[in-house]
Amino acid sequence: MTPKRRRRLVLVLGIVAGVSIAGALALSAFRQNVTFFFDPTQVASGQVPSGERFRLGGMVTQGSLQRAPGSLEVHFVVTDFSHDVPVRYTGVLPDLFREGAGVVAHGRLNTDGTFVADEVLAKHDEKYMPPEVARSLKRRHGDSRAESGAPATAGSAEGTAGAPRAPPPAAAPASSTTGS
Repeated sequence: MTPKRRRRLVLVLGIVAGVSIAGALALSAFRQNVTFFFDPTQVASGQVPSGERFRLGGMVTQGSLQRAPGSLEVHFVVTDFSHDVPVRYTGVLPDLFREGAGVVAHGRLNTDGTFVADEVLAKHDEKYMPPEVARSLKRRHGDSRAESGAPATAGSAEGTAGAPRAPPPAAAPASSTTGS
């Protein structure tokens, strides 16, 4: 093999090795930043990897919100209407957070079964529900709570808004009083 070919071979092998190392580092960083979503039923059945961060989604149970006096610590329960998971969070809750509303919390599961959240996200408006929560609830109940919670009159109002309307009644001819 000539020295010129040997240099090219070393250069090509160096480039291949460099790209391989960069790819491995990128894949490793990606795995560390992936956060999986679980609903309370999956948490209760033990499908959650122990000690890893994940997202817990569901609805905040009515009457479960408790605030610790003199601190920012909050306790509440997240449900998918099959199972419940207690949540502890220290921090300021989003303005739209309330009982009976959809929520996604990021954090870890404690050894006692309490989810310790370091971030809590609330829904945007009345009709919004995180897609993962809607899919989870639909799987569990056949119909998402967002769809079934909408008032029946909302759909009927939309149906009549675009419907053709009957023309207004014809105005009676105005009687003219012109002197004869």
